[in-house]
Amino acid sequence: MIKQPYEISLALRYLRAHAKNGFISLISLVSMVGIGLAVAVLVIVLSVMNGFENELQQRILSIVSHATVSGVDEILEDWPVVRERALARPDVTGAAPYVDGQGLTIVDERLAGVRVRGIDPTLERDVSTIAELLQMGSLEALEAGSFRSLIGTSLAEELGIGVGDSFVLVLAQGRVTPAGLVPRMRRFEVAGLFEAGMFEYDRGLIYVNLQDAALLFRTGGEATGLRLTVADIFLAGSISAEFARQLGGGYYISDWSRQHSNFFRSIQITKSIMFVILSMVIAVAVFNIVSTLVMVVRDKRGDIAILQSFGATSRSILAVFAVQGTLIGVIGTVFGLALGALVATQLGAIVTFTENVFGIDLLAEEIYLISELPAQVRLPEVAQIGGLAIFLAILATLYPAISASRQPPVEALRHE
Repeated sequence: MIKQPYEISLALRYLRAHAKNGFISLISLVSMVGIGLAVAVLVIVLSVMNGFENELQQRILSIVSHATVSGVDEILEDWPVVRERALARPDVTGAAPYVDGQGLTIVDERLAGVRVRGIDPTLERDVSTIAELLQMGSLEALEAGSFRSLIGTSLAEELGIGVGDSFVLVLAQGRVTPAGLVPRMRRFEVAGLFEAGMFEYDRGLIYVNLQDAALLFRTGGEATGLRLTVADIFLAGSISAEFARQLGGGYYISDWSRQHSNFFRSIQITKSIMFVILSMVIAVAVFNIVSTLVMVVRDKRGDIAILQSFGATSRSILAVFAVQGTLIGVIGTVFGLALGALVATQLGAIVTFTENVFGIDLLAEEIYLISELPAQVRLPEVAQIGGLAIFLAILATLYPAISASRQPPVEALRHE
């Protein structure tokens, strides 16, 4: 049977509450709780940022393709040939044409600016999940020449229309007549409603048939670009650039990260700032260990002198108090990591409960882009937070432990 080193036994004994040193043990408990709460807050905040980033990415990719290749003059000639060449690449898993433009929807006196996207209903499933986002209607309703459309639920609510109703679409392009410049307009019927969960799309995007859009925007039956789905979304930019070079150049390329780079860059910057700020909170909580150990050292001067009299080395005395401070840090960190992970995984239910009880809207969709509070706990970040907290705890033990190991035993016994 392996015996436990006496340094660890003494450290554990000093952590337990006794009548004589109950106040010191209380301070140790407060230090543990303080470290735990600081660690938990950092875990929760980073988990929310991770969840927001992941949810934003998934909702963007449900509408926006991984990459796009379009003509420089806003028309992609012979798009079927370009599509076949794209699908011949092993890193491209889907391709579909599109026509893109701006318009204004009008219903009675209600107006709303929208982005018009012409799609091929049979090919669109290869590059987006719009079919799965439909609350009413289907993609097949977008027949060529029918002038039907799919609109977002927020836009439908703003215009006061539903499936079967109609609206007038006014294009930014006009036509010259003897009476002057007259904007082109066309009446569309609402064939379905979709909900992507992002206000930007639910309010500002409508789908029409590719041929109807080509007729409205006068592209001569051609698409304005090709939307691509790639095997690795994080290589979408390089894949689209390589494909454009393969075509011989003269094309405009883009990808999902470039189109929404501000969103993801701001999230990364915010995460870095929050990590630094909340790490300082952990540091403040950890350095409570210093005051705790200083009081323990002053209280145990007699014990230290007796141990030195029996031959205990300075290294052993240092180890006793270093172990005590480290245990406070480890216990507090483990408590904080467990509490943070628990709260983060149940955060959606907590927010919903709070909103229902107090009748408030904590996440306005118009402001935060999403209506729910997602959270994603990532183990590498949890390990990083735990390692940082324990490192700071060990660092905080050095001064009191070194001070105890250098204490003269004669001086200590004289005051006992």
